[in-house]
Amino acid sequence: MSTATTTTSSTTTATPTTATRAPNRGPVWPRVAAAIGKHALLIVVSIVFLMPLFWMVSGALKTTADIGQFPIVWFPDVITTGNFTYGLSAFPFVRYLVNTLLICIPSMVGAALSSALVGYGLSRIDWPLRNVLFGTIIATMMIPFYVTMVPLFTAYRAIGWTDTYLPLIVPHFFGVPFFIFLMRQFFLGIPLTLSDAARVDGAGELRIFFQIILPLCKPALAAVALFQFLASWSDLLGPLLYLSDSTSYTLSLGLTFFQGAEGDTALGPLMAVSTLILLPVIVLFFFAQRTFIQGITMSGIKE
Repeated sequence: MSTATTTTSSTTTATPTTATRAPNRGPVWPRVAAAIGKHALLIVVSIVFLMPLFWMVSGALKTTADIGQFPIVWFPDVITTGNFTYGLSAFPFVRYLVNTLLICIPSMVGAALSSALVGYGLSRIDWPLRNVLFGTIIATMMIPFYVTMVPLFTAYRAIGWTDTYLPLIVPHFFGVPFFIFLMRQFFLGIPLTLSDAARVDGAGELRIFFQIILPLCKPALAAVALFQFLASWSDLLGPLLYLSDSTSYTLSLGLTFFQGAEGDTALGPLMAVSTLILLPVIVLFFFAQRTFIQGITMSGIKE
């Protein structure tokens, strides 16, 4: 009797061990080779895309002779900082930087808040024709800016907004179609039970939005803010269209006129100034990349 009990206990103990064994997934080497191939391809493509960036940074540290030399000198023997010195003396970098931030920061805040508010109304409040309106908003993305450029300029000139930053800031406080789509998709992934519980407690829609929903969508807000910051930072056509006073130029517009004034004789200073303009964007993305990628990936989740 004791022997039978011991045998049964051993069998019972051995069963979970057998069940928890890892399943046989076949040879490992094909999966490793596939992963190595994918990473090798990504590395090659990354190098191709990084070559212009590396050429610009290395050109900022080259002499004029090294920049014009053929074949191309990727690693100069003589490193000089004279391009940065001359570029900063001939290019009012600080003034243009302040002007650019005066556009980027309000546009970023306006686009994030307005797009989140519209996306909330299109995703979490049930009302007639909301899907029709959403489709209309998305359809406006197919209209190029060049089609509305002249009517917008005429309207802004009629109300006295030309040669000011208002045409570059105010429209973003009324929602941006792509950001509305992004926020709506993110809101669809938040359970409706949170809003229903708040309504039972007597909370209104604005209170639910600002106190419950908005704190949950920080990754999406960060993605929208970063997208808008990059768009305003690199925008050339808007400032070129609305700004005529050289003291109010942005970095991208000022760089264009700097290139036209200096010509091909100042490629080194031009690359140096371009490197300084690109540096804040790289630093910003480096610190916000995790939140940015999280916001993009989670925006595709639906309830």
